[in-house]
Amino acid sequence: MRCVVTGGNVKVLAKAVHSLSRIGDDLYVEPQEDGLALRSVNSSRSAYACFLFAPLFFSRYSIPSDHTFRCKMAIKSVQAVFRSLATLEKTVEKCHIELDEQKDRLTFTLHCKHGLLKTHNLSFQDSESLQAVFDKDSCANVFRAQSRLLVDTVVHFPSSLEEVTVSVSDERMWVRNHVEEEAEQSKVMLTELCLASDEFDHFAVKTHNSITFCLKELRGLLVFAESTGLPVSMYFDEPGSPVVLSVTDSVLEGNFVLATLSEDPSLHKNNSKGAHTLPPPPPDDFMNDDIDSYLIAMDTSIAPGPSTAGPSTPPLADPTCSKQSAVAAHRTRTHREEDEEAEEDETDDSDRPPNKKFRSLFFGLVLPPSSQISTQPVMSQEVLASDSEDETQAE
Repeated sequence: MRCVVTGGNVKVLAKAVHSLSRIGDDLYVEPQEDGLALRSVNSSRSAYACFLFAPLFFSRYSIPSDHTFRCKMAIKSVQAVFRSLATLEKTVEKCHIELDEQKDRLTFTLHCKHGLLKTHNLSFQDSESLQAVFDKDSCANVFRAQSRLLVDTVVHFPSSLEEVTVSVSDERMWVRNHVEEEAEQSKVMLTELCLASDEFDHFAVKTHNSITFCLKELRGLLVFAESTGLPVSMYFDEPGSPVVLSVTDSVLEGNFVLATLSEDPSLHKNNSKGAHTLPPPPPDDFMNDDIDSYLIAMDTSIAPGPSTAGPSTPPLADPTCSKQSAVAAHRTRTHREEDEEAEEDETDDSDRPPNKKFRSLFFGLVLPPSSQISTQPVMSQEVLASDSEDETQAE
C-alpha cells in the first residue's frame, strides 16, 4: 500500500484522525478499492466512526491486489504524527503513507519545507474488518445544517456535559442537556436552545421524537466539519435506534453512528404524570411577606388615640420605661401644646396610609422575619402610651 497526500489535504487527514480520537483508543486502517477507510469504535461499542477517503483525495493511491490488508494501531501514535495542526498546513508539503511488510510497520513520512523529512514508523496488529450496520437513508427524520450553526449551539453547554437531548417538531428543533431521573431538580441547571427550520439547509420530520446521545462524539465531528467547511447531516428514527451524523464531499465521506437512550414506557408514563404534579417554584421573599399583618401592625401602632392601656401597662414596664418617664418629668411643655401636637399627628397620619403601605411592601424584603417586625412597633408604641400616661399623672 502506498498513499501520497499533498497540500491542504494533509490537514484534512490530520483533522480526521483527531476526530476519531474522540471515539476510541484504536485506529483501524483498511485500504479498499473505493478508498482508504479509517475507523474507530469505543470500548462499550456504543459509538462508531468511519472516514472514507476516495482515491481522488490522494495524489497517488495504490493497494496490493493479491491480498487484503487490515490493521489496527494505537490512535495516539497516529496523533503524534500530526501533532501541530496549526502549523501543519504551512510547514508540510506532502505526506507519504507506506506499508513495510518486512518490518511490519506502517510508515508516515512528512515532507516539510526546506527539504526536512519527518519519518514515523508505527507498529500495528492484524485485525478483522470493523463495520457498523446502519441504513441512514431509511430514517424518518433527516436534517442538514451548516457546521457553524451546530458549533454555535453546542458551545453553550459545558465541556463536562456528557449527553444532550434533541427533540423535533414540524418547525422546530430543541437541544438541551440531559438530566437524569434521579437527579435533584432544584440543584440541576437546564440549558435549552431552540432552532427554527429555516436555519437548516434541509429539515424533514416524519415523526416527532426525542433522542438522547453523547455530546463528546458530536463535538469530535464538528471539529472536523468546521475545519473543512462541510455541512453536517443528522438521521434518526426513534429513541433506542442509532443516530447517524454525516459529512460528505466529492472525495471523502464521514459517518458517526451513536447509540441513543431507549425509552422505557413505564418511566415515560411516570414522567408524564410527574410533569403535572411538579411542585410550584418557591415564591420570592416579597410573596412570603405577610402584608396584611404589617399593615395592621403599623395602623394600630401609629394611629393615636385615648390611652386605654392602663391595666396592661405594668406588665410591660421595664428599665427603659422608667428612664423615659424620668426624662418626660423634666419636660416644660404644657398640656395644650401636647394636645395640639397630638391633633397634628392625627392629621398627618390620616394622609399617610399610602406611604405606610409602600414602606411595608418595600421593607418587607429586607427586614427580619414578620414575627419580629410585627411585635417591635407595638412594643415601642405601647411604651410611648405608658410615658404619656405617666406624664399626665405626674402633672
